[in-house]
This record gives sequence, structure tokens and C-alpha cells, in this order.
Amino acid sequence: MELNHLDPETFSCSICLDLLKDPVTTTCGHSYCMICIKTHWDTEDQKRIHSCPQCRKTFIPRPVLNKNTIVPVAALVEQLKKIGLQAALPDHRYAGPEDVACDVCTGRKLKAIKSCLVCLASYCEKHLQPHYDVAPLKKHKLVEPSKNLQENICSRHNKVIDIFCHTDQKCICYLCSMDEHKGHDTVSAAAERTERQRELEERRGNIQQMIQDQEKDVKLLQQEVEAINRSADKSVEDSKKIFTELIRLIQKRSSDVKQQIRSQQETEVSRVKDVQEKLEQEITELKRKDAELEQLSHTEDHNQFLLNYPSLPALSESTHSSSINIRPLRHFEDVTAAVSELRDKLQDVLRDSWTNISLMVTEVDVLLSEPEPKSRAGLLRYSCEITLDPNTANTKLVLSEGNRKVTWINKPQSYSSHPDRFIGYTQVLSRESLTGRCYWEVEWSGSWVYVAVAYKNISKKNQNECKFGDNDKSWALNCSNSAFGHNNIWTSISGPVSSRVGVYLDHRAGILSFYSVSETMTLLHRVRTRFTQPLLAGVWVYVGSAEFCKPKSMFSLIVDHFSWF
Repeated sequence: MELNHLDPETFSCSICLDLLKDPVTTTCGHSYCMICIKTHWDTEDQKRIHSCPQCRKTFIPRPVLNKNTIVPVAALVEQLKKIGLQAALPDHRYAGPEDVACDVCTGRKLKAIKSCLVCLASYCEKHLQPHYDVAPLKKHKLVEPSKNLQENICSRHNKVIDIFCHTDQKCICYLCSMDEHKGHDTVSAAAERTERQRELEERRGNIQQMIQDQEKDVKLLQQEVEAINRSADKSVEDSKKIFTELIRLIQKRSSDVKQQIRSQQETEVSRVKDVQEKLEQEITELKRKDAELEQLSHTEDHNQFLLNYPSLPALSESTHSSSINIRPLRHFEDVTAAVSELRDKLQDVLRDSWTNISLMVTEVDVLLSEPEPKSRAGLLRYSCEITLDPNTANTKLVLSEGNRKVTWINKPQSYSSHPDRFIGYTQVLSRESLTGRCYWEVEWSGSWVYVAVAYKNISKKNQNECKFGDNDKSWALNCSNSAFGHNNIWTSISGPVSSRVGVYLDHRAGILSFYSVSETMTLLHRVRTRFTQPLLAGVWVYVGSAEFCKPKSMFSLIVDHFSWF
């Protein structure tokens, strides 16, 4: 037999995977290093049953190990060492820090390819082979390599955990089911896994269906994005053309006016110059006659004077009146006034048209607004912190708690004068302008409290126009008398209002809702309208107080999640 044709694994220890050192052979015919098999059996001493790592044959009592006396085997091993045919495994087959190592390998351990839930050990490819060859081992449950096999052992009884307790919703061992879990609803872990696996598959099916549905929605939204972009691009281009036409039309009208003015200017100047020339000719003729008369007036001979005087021509009537009838010196100023009037009218048209155009642009709403939340936890997602504006507070109101609380007192405060301050009613507005989706809560007490929202330009002085709920610029809940008002129309609401009121606003959707907040939430009134300006939160307090509460903590959110309408 040539050494070059020998398989080194034939002379390798299946425990350390190295060439045999002090080889010994068990009665079942497998060879090991003396130290390897001895160490392996040392770990089995407590069981009092020792086995062959390869074929799992058991021995009782522990066999006595003797050095292999088969000279050819030892000699061949030595020869293999000398000629350097020791098998060298690639590094990637050895276990790294993140890998699960084989529990049987000694020295440098190989990566485990499977873990056994019965043996509670992990094996490399070679040490796993008995689980495929030995009948009793074939029944063991093999799984992907795991570092957490000890979690399958009961820490109390040191037994395999293979039972699930429905009562306590935990995995236990057999002794646990006979002890502290006695009488509980228990099933095998495998059966529970089967049931949970079925639920899992059902949930996965639902999730996959949701994924498919949402992928369709994504495609639809992508198509909608492309449609929006096309429509916007076309609208921009069309608007540009229309405004270009308008500019061209105005430029043409400007040119026409200029041409007409210049034409009329030429006509009027020509007429005036004709009259001017005729007048100048008459002036020349008159000056000539005046010169003749002056010459005659200097004649000293009376007879000559009288003889020549009758021969003087009579003065002819002037072709023009003695005074030219000139209109007031406005000339073309009326044209300028007419153009200015056109400009003002055009500005008015553009302003009104721009309002409509802007409204049309902002009302482009492809997606429907999200529905109003159905739980307090859902509403609290839109919590906003409200602070009150001291410049709007009536002089009989005192702000505290970081301008979140307002209290009525029967004594005017020395507030500075401010155009935003309420004069007629003890009301106050928030600093924050509210748009989008907002939610806040107000804790109130007293004999007369309104919780409201209003436009910033609500009147602050006119008695009939500044009271919350009595005009078209405010919406108010009368907490004391359980009524809702807007534009001086008041509607009774069913049931008393609790000491805490929640307000939900979806500005874009035009939704305003008031809730009575206690252990549960009760809808008091809902408004559907169209808001044209940002809103401010407000309260009217008389003999009482109101405080805008801070948003709830995460713990409260979790608790409130289970409180439904």
C-alpha cells in the first residue's frame, strides 16, 4: 500500500479530528486518541453508562483503555506525520466567536451544523453522523445550531422543557406540571407549537395579503403622483400661456392708447398751429395798417392829412373772436385718469380672481382625510400644548402655570393697553395658531366657563361681535349649561359636561369635535364646516378657572388605549 494513496481520515481521531496520538481501539472497532476517549468517558461517569462517540454503542462498566497494539496502525500514523499528510481543514470550517461550536470536538472546535434538542448538544458534520446512522439517535429532534440549548432545561428540576401551560402562558417540564402547575391547562410543547404555527401561518397570510393590497395601493399612488405631476405641469404651462396672452393684450392696449394719444396730439397741435398762423398773419396786417396810421398821424399838413385819411381801408372783421376759447388746461389728463381707473378695476379683478385661483389650488386634495381617531390614545397622538396670550386676556383674568391656567377675579388688573385685549367679556385666546390635526384638553371649574376656538380677527371690543359663539368667527361649548354655539345659534347637547373637556380639530377636513373626558370619552358635539383662517384656542371664564392640560405620558397613552368610545 502506497502512503500517498492513504486517506488520512482513516487514521484520524473522530473526537479531536487530528491524527491519532497514542491510538486506542474500542471493542466496537473505532480508534481514538487515548486522551480524547478518556476525557469523553470522564464526562459520562455520572451516568455510569459509557458510549462510543461514533456508533453510540454503550459499555457497562467503563472499559479499560489499552494502547493500540496493532503495530501497522501506529506505524502508519507516524509515517503520515512524517510525510506531512495530516489533513488540514480550511479556517472557515472552524467555529468563530459568533458561531455555534461542536460540543464533541476537543482543541480547536469545528462549526456545528445541527443542535439536538434531546442530547442538548451541538455537532459538527462528522460528530453528527451517528444521529443519521444509529437507530435510537435517528428519533432525536435536530434543529439549526443554537447557543441557547440550556434554555430548554428547567432550572428547577433540570429536566427537558417540553410542556406548555395555557394557564400561565409559559413552557414547563413534566415535573413542573405535577408541582406548581398541577391542575393547569397544559399541552405538549409540540402540540402548542402546531397550533401557534397554524395561527402564525394565518397571520402571515393576512400580512401577505395586506402587503399585496398595499403594494397595489403604492402602484396606484405612484400613478397618482405621475398624474398630479402631469396635471400640475400642464396647469403651469397653460397658466403661463394665459398670463402671457393677458400681458400681450395689456401691451397691445397700451400701444393702442399711446397711438391714439399721439394721433390726437398731432391733430390738436395742427389745428392750434393753423389758428396760430392765421392770427400771426392778421397781426402782421394790423401792424402794417398801424404803421400807416402812425405815419399819417405825424403829417403836419392838415390838408394832406384830411385828404389821405378817407383813402385808408376800413378794418376788416377778425376771422377769430377777440379771445380764444381754451378749455381748462387738462389736455390728456382725463386719459390718464381713465387708464388709472382701468388699473384699479383690473387690480380688483386680479385680487378677487387670485383668491379663487388660490382656493382652487389649495383644494386639490387627492387623498381623503384620515378618519377621526376612535380612542383617546388615538386622539392624544395629535396632542398640542396650548399657552395663553397675555395680550388678549381681559383685565379681570389672571394667568398662571406658565400661561396655561386662567382664573377670574373681581378686580381689574393693571394690564397695558393692547389692541388684541378683550374688553367686553372675560375671555382669552391662545398664542398658538392651530392648523392641521390638533387635540387638547381643558380642566375647568366655576359657574360660567366656555371652551372655544376663534379666528384671530374676532372683535375684541364690540359686545355683539366678540362673545364666543355669538358670531361667525367663533365656535364655543358652554360647559356650564351644556350647549354649543356658533353665529349666535345655540344648540343644547345631551348629558352634563365633565370637568375635563377634550377638543379635536382637523382644520383641513373642517372637523371640530368636543368630548367629555372622564373614565371614558363621550362625544358632546361635532361640527363639519369649512375653516378659512387658522384658529386660536380660547376660554371665557366667569367666577371660575380653566387650565389647558399638558399632553399625557406614554404610560397614560397605554392605559387610555383600552378606553373606547
